[in-house]
Amino acid sequence: MSRRGLFGLAIGAGAAGIAIGAGAGATAGVAVGRARAEDAAASVYDFFGAHQAGITTPVQDHLHFASFDMMARTGRDDLVALLQDWTYAASRMTQGLEVSATGAVGGSPEAPPDDTGEAQGLAASGLTITFGFGPTLFELDGVDRYGIAAQRPVGLVKLPSFLGDDLQPDESGGDLFVQACADDPQVAVHAVRNLSRIAFGRARLRWSQLGFGRTSRTTASQATPRNLFGFKDGTANILASDSAALDEHVWVASSDDPVWMAGGSYLVARKIAMLIETWDRVRLSEQDAIIGRDKGEGAPLSGGDEFTDPDFTATDASGAAAIPATSHVRLAHPEFNDGLRILRRGYNYVDGNNDLGRLDAGLFFLSYQRSPEQFVRLQRALSTDVMNEYIRHVGSGVWAVPPGVQPGSFVGAGLFA
Repeated sequence: MSRRGLFGLAIGAGAAGIAIGAGAGATAGVAVGRARAEDAAASVYDFFGAHQAGITTPVQDHLHFASFDMMARTGRDDLVALLQDWTYAASRMTQGLEVSATGAVGGSPEAPPDDTGEAQGLAASGLTITFGFGPTLFELDGVDRYGIAAQRPVGLVKLPSFLGDDLQPDESGGDLFVQACADDPQVAVHAVRNLSRIAFGRARLRWSQLGFGRTSRTTASQATPRNLFGFKDGTANILASDSAALDEHVWVASSDDPVWMAGGSYLVARKIAMLIETWDRVRLSEQDAIIGRDKGEGAPLSGGDEFTDPDFTATDASGAAAIPATSHVRLAHPEFNDGLRILRRGYNYVDGNNDLGRLDAGLFFLSYQRSPEQFVRLQRALSTDVMNEYIRHVGSGVWAVPPGVQPGSFVGAGLFA
């Protein structure tokens, strides 16, 4: 049994001893919780397929996101070789294996090991690794560094400025991104650490972000999580089982340009700082009105339960709209955005304290869509969102996410055909 398993048993035994007076129910709860944790650790998702994993895959509990820039004086062959090396390593790590056959301890003792070793003995824990290409990979300062500028998707450009933007250059953009999601944070960190190591001399880490506590769901079996404002988040997200919605709103079609992106998607990442201390002083009724949902159950203020469709014509006892016109739910709803939808896959984050001694915390927003224009239109629709008073967008990026990898090939191979 692994050290983590022994640690879990010790915690469980201690908890059972403290709660013995509560009866057998507590013991059963510990057993169920442990079984769920074991199931999560045992989860393995195939790296190969029509679409990259980590998009519609059941959202895991932990994230390590990393943005990379290619190094100066690298060429097309360097980029292709890096993507091939990353593909090989990712295809192994997502199956619970080390980055190579020799791994952390199987090689020469006189040479650095291929694998950094911190995931030895750990299961795959549902690890998915997703890759994508930023606008600057295709062209930087007017230079076509890798001979792929002609293949850049028309919509793959730097996002326009939005109300509330306070973007930090060192937390925005990048030639490449790696998204590692897992149910064990060490497994996710191990993946990015080793991919960074493999990239040495060819690409450098530009910025990265750790995330915990998913803020969306992609399957009906997943309970709706809560964000750091305490509200359920992602109730109306597109689910993996809704193939029609995915084809319409998430996956690039074969009829879209360019052809090499068919089966892929586009990722928008936004680091959104939440003004936690200010929000915590807002009355509950006002918080509900800002969101447009009940904080406890997550039901729309027009009535029903969490999954009841909002009724924007409903009024309260005073005759005012039950769901305010400036609420987040109304402004983001497809009914008021020509049916536009996106697939959300964000995470909470806490990066310690800021210079004012306040929590440096918020939402690391991730959305996948068939075109970046979908995000742009929705974000502009939120310009009158009252919630903007309590958030600041401090990081941003957009990337083209190639289709899934076939065995024997590598991620993004169609771009270089």
